[in-house]
Amino acid sequence: MARHARDHHADIFIPAVILMVIAAFTVGDIVRPAATSGLSETAMVARHTATTQAVAGIAATGARAQTAQTLAATAAKLKATPVPTVDWHAPSETKAYPSITAHPKLRIEVSIAAQRVYLYDGSRLLYTMFASTGTDNSTPKGHYKIEAERGDYFYNPNERLGAHYYTSFHQHGTYLFHTVPTDAKGHYIASEAAKLGKAPGSHGCVRLTIPDAKWLMGHVKTGTAVHIY
Repeated sequence: MARHARDHHADIFIPAVILMVIAAFTVGDIVRPAATSGLSETAMVARHTATTQAVAGIAATGARAQTAQTLAATAAKLKATPVPTVDWHAPSETKAYPSITAHPKLRIEVSIAAQRVYLYDGSRLLYTMFASTGTDNSTPKGHYKIEAERGDYFYNPNERLGAHYYTSFHQHGTYLFHTVPTDAKGHYIASEAAKLGKAPGSHGCVRLTIPDAKWLMGHVKTGTAVHIY
């Protein structure tokens, strides 16, 4: 309660000081008319300028203080925001995946900034998936469609990485939705899986949890709209 009171007093302190400064100069002009009338026009302009600068200086100080407080509060909120715990062996949500039959106009939205995949029907959000997109902005932004290429597993010897449950969305097998990556023996790479929902990690594909990738491969129809931004 005491802290709230101090904050309230701080909020009204600066405007009060500004009024006091203005009042001081104004009263001086009233009670000392003889001295003021004896000033040259140049001197009066200089005095007015000094008054304006003094008030502006106080206002600027107050603005800087408020800006600093705002930045500090924002930083504190960001620090307090918990990092999500992602189980890449499990679906991203506890609720059931949406029914394609009930939502024939389902579309896929991929947020690179949020590292999320959103399933929408019109303006209605149906499901949210944790994702990990490409490093160095390698996941192409734009509007695409789910393509025919899909399957249970692939391995890229050039990258020495593989993945399960892939579904193509661009350049027919080049850019895919798929699971977190595996090594040459098909073992999931835990250090890469840990990036899911938190940071980019792929070479351009969109990584998902194992169940999410499997559901998408098995249920989302070819031609479904995909928007990456």
